[in-house]
Amino acid sequence: MFVYRKMTHNPVVIPSTTRVVEAMEIMEKNDFRRLPIVDAGNLVGIITDRDLRDVSPSPATTLSVHELKYLLDKMLVRDIMKKNVITINEAATIEEAALALYIHKISGLVVVNGSGCVVGILTSTDIFKCFVDVMGLSSGKTRLTLVVNDNIGVLQDITEVFKKLSINITSMVNDYLSDGTVEMVIRADITDISPISEQLVAAGYTITHIAKIGSNQ
Repeated sequence: MFVYRKMTHNPVVIPSTTRVVEAMEIMEKNDFRRLPIVDAGNLVGIITDRDLRDVSPSPATTLSVHELKYLLDKMLVRDIMKKNVITINEAATIEEAALALYIHKISGLVVVNGSGCVVGILTSTDIFKCFVDVMGLSSGKTRLTLVVNDNIGVLQDITEVFKKLSINITSMVNDYLSDGTVEMVIRADITDISPISEQLVAAGYTITHIAKIGSNQ
């Protein structure tokens, strides 16, 4: 799955000469959390709702209302924007985007095309939605957690058990725990859990957790 399929396309951008008060109005009106700053087609910075809060009047300030208004009216977004913008290419995978958000500890990425032009915004909420969609969680699934050996052929052995019972597997993923244990998490369309549980245990696998997730919960 690629970034361009999940991002918000054609995001609102503003020039660096935009007044801070205008940026505040745009973000408040549209419920934005970030605005890319573009000059002459080039990405030069980004401003977030946190940046705007940092320059907003504080109850502890000693300035008068008129002084505050004067300062904000004169302040431009180029004065407070972040210049080192973390971007990702529109052709990148969702996994790459999620890793970038995690490494840089941010909640949104500016998406650019091959020419470096801003074409979208991808947020952590988009990543979460993608996770839910890929796992098929909203349609209702049964989640099984098995303890497995990370050996060649384990995946085939387990899928054969499901195939014999005509059970469709939606997703599978391994979780490598710090103690060396490998857990396989399987999400599948299961109506009666007993037959598959019995078959997996008979095949030598330990089931550590079973849960219903989604609409059939």
